[in-house]
Amino acid sequence: MKIICIGRNYLAHVKELDNALPTEPLFFMKPETALLPAGEHFPYPDFSKEIHYETELVLRICKTGKAIDEKQASGYYDAITVGIDFTARDLQNECKAKGHPWEKAKAFDGSAVIGKFKSIKDLYNPNDIAFGMKLNGEWRQQGHSRDMIFSFDRIVSHVLRFVTLKEGDFVFTGTPQGVGAVHPGDVLELFLENEPVRQFEVK
Repeated sequence: MKIICIGRNYLAHVKELDNALPTEPLFFMKPETALLPAGEHFPYPDFSKEIHYETELVLRICKTGKAIDEKQASGYYDAITVGIDFTARDLQNECKAKGHPWEKAKAFDGSAVIGKFKSIKDLYNPNDIAFGMKLNGEWRQQGHSRDMIFSFDRIVSHVLRFVTLKEGDFVFTGTPQGVGAVHPGDVLELFLENEPVRQFEVK
């Protein structure tokens, strides 16, 4: 199992981090050990003082594929949920400043959280999916898939041009504006179409 993550896929988030607008989907990978097991809380790592949440829609890949056309891409994912791409922002900024890769800021153990999946077929409007995250009971991020720069199908077909995806892989599709820091004791609640899909605490 592998985890593909898309960066800079919402215009407002690109602006809030003062990044350049991408001309194609930007992606990086997290290892299997980045997945936080169901029911577990997020352990705040000792190597960072600035861990940020990034709330995202997450696709579940349902069959193996490689180099497929965008028109066929919808047949390679069957379910969706909401997840958190945790980022050690201080490490990421340090690596960027030095021109170094920044996997250690994104791929550390427990940095990928996913909620309960829902079948794409059960969504009221698969082209306009609402999602969000509450931090300590207050909304911190809310978004809609209609605001993505690159659609699900564009993302999947683009990734499949370079990387074979297999059944059970996950694709994080980017975060809207409103990213911010978490601290020990914080409680995060993830919502898909206003339905809770996961709750956990920062330890």
